[in-house]
Amino acid sequence: MSAKPIIVWFRNDLRLADHRALSAAVANGAAVVPVYIHDLKAAGDWAAGSASLWWLHHSLSAVTASLSDIGAPLVLRSGDTEDELAAIAAETGATGLYFSRAYEPWARAQEERVRARFSGSTGIAVKRFASAILREPEDVRTKAGDPFKVYTPFWRALTALGPPSAPLPAPKTVTNLDKKIISEKLADWKLLPTKPDWAGGMRETWQPGEQGAHARLETFLKTALDKYSDRRNLPAVDGTSRLSPHLHFGEISPHLCWHRATAAREKAGSGDAALETFLKELVWREFSYHLLFHWPTLPEQPFKAEFSRFPWDEDAVRLKAWQRGQTGYPIVDAGMRQLWHTGWMHNRVRMIVASFLIKHLLIPWQSGEAWFWDTLVDADLASNAASWQWVAGSGADAAPYFRIFNPVTQGEKFDAEAAYVRHWVPEIAKLPDDVIHAPWTASATVLAKAGVVLGKSYPLPIVDHAAARQRALDGYAAMRA
Repeated sequence: MSAKPIIVWFRNDLRLADHRALSAAVANGAAVVPVYIHDLKAAGDWAAGSASLWWLHHSLSAVTASLSDIGAPLVLRSGDTEDELAAIAAETGATGLYFSRAYEPWARAQEERVRARFSGSTGIAVKRFASAILREPEDVRTKAGDPFKVYTPFWRALTALGPPSAPLPAPKTVTNLDKKIISEKLADWKLLPTKPDWAGGMRETWQPGEQGAHARLETFLKTALDKYSDRRNLPAVDGTSRLSPHLHFGEISPHLCWHRATAAREKAGSGDAALETFLKELVWREFSYHLLFHWPTLPEQPFKAEFSRFPWDEDAVRLKAWQRGQTGYPIVDAGMRQLWHTGWMHNRVRMIVASFLIKHLLIPWQSGEAWFWDTLVDADLASNAASWQWVAGSGADAAPYFRIFNPVTQGEKFDAEAAYVRHWVPEIAKLPDDVIHAPWTASATVLAKAGVVLGKSYPLPIVDHAAARQRALDGYAAMRA
């Protein structure tokens, strides 16, 4: 007599390889019922933004096809998660509910509600599995048993635990339930934009889904890992992994990324520094989850309480100029336009544009966090919140509050030949290298020759750097008084 069916509740773990809940259900020998529930209310204010919904549609389409190939198509439902899981359990006669752990405050609360719903006399065993991060938040502690607030000792403590567990292979076959379960149509969820269709740049840039994630990782390992330490800060170069959206949606596990990167460098016999730099980036993501788990108000409130007294200037006109890439500072505008077109921005430029919003415009970091949340395909609550607070100076192990990036010198340093700026800000592309990062310093002759009319074809700076820097420093001084 075969085992009773097991529901595998898919969340942000849209893959087959190294999916511990799925592998455990398959190993049980039972029929497997994979389920994804589109719950519009569970996340509250942190419901997925527009770019994330575009990615979700394609990622669900990809994992549905993969599951169908091995014999267990994904069941799609919308509505209240607990109600839908209970309904599917009743329809299938399932005696098990397996799922991957999540760490967002709303997702943790949802897990508790699910456990409460199925506890007691339901006869359904609820099992939760590690999935999204390398080590569970409870496992990495200071010697005093406290959570970490500083990244470097966190990195040392995590790596002292040894390599993360090896990734599991994808199941080759799954026992399917011998009855039809109602599944909604993905298209009916209307996750994709209609009019206007703003997703063209994202379609050109990305291949959502597990196959795309593995292809992206292999390309990075073959072409960029050995130069990662030197090239990851250059936005005009394809020198980063671009794995962040794939990791966010769980199309690939961090365990698999860790082990494949390590194996690739061992095979090459060199590149230890580049490998460590890449692994430290994986662990920065881990650190962000660690902070969110232990300080769940991180996305809304400053980690350092004194920053709640900062004298912000919530200027809607300047915020819109920043959002649209019309600040008059080319490296800032290039980054914001890359974000709008592709749903992603180079990490170095993320720091530059965030610093500009917070410290040049004195607009609260939460406003930038909210814009990124809606426009990023890798909008990850932990990383987004931790990184914005890091730039603001209000977060754990944050950049010093008095570090105020000069957008001109940042552009000159990291985009020396202005290839990035010329691509994303084509209206100033004909300016020579020595003035392109500060067009207002060009002579009238140079501007005319390049076809640039400041204030018309390209905006003048919306703030003066020196004056803005002093205003920010004065604000920090007032906050600390």
